[in-house]
Amino acid sequence: MNPISPLEQALHAARALVLADLVAGEVAEPDVVSLVEESVVQRRWWVEQWPEGAEFVAGLVAQDVQDALLERYGRWPLCPVCGSGDPHALDVEPELGPDPHWVCGKAGVKVAAVGSLGATPGGTSS
Repeated sequence: MNPISPLEQALHAARALVLADLVAGEVAEPDVVSLVEESVVQRRWWVEQWPEGAEFVAGLVAQDVQDALLERYGRWPLCPVCGSGDPHALDVEPELGPDPHWVCGKAGVKVAAVGSLGATPGGTSS
């Protein structure tokens, strides 16, 4: 059996993290999971061109899925921190970097690491 390459490990991890957040938000319907798969296919090419970017792929897949959901269904994931005002989505920070987190820009808090939305009820100051 051949070992899994670092590129494939990064892509599988990104897929798993984003799927965990979709499941936590109860939006992991088949058509939404297809959006994750589409992003992974696109990011595979991207990481093949820039192998040093493998540690950034989880945040990029999360952003890709968030953008695709916005176009088709609306904002995701909604901010669980702000109890008043218009509902708004969390952002992924850093936009291009390792260790991506879902962040509420309005409240200035890290809500959860990408892949951990269901595990964190509140947030921590960023």
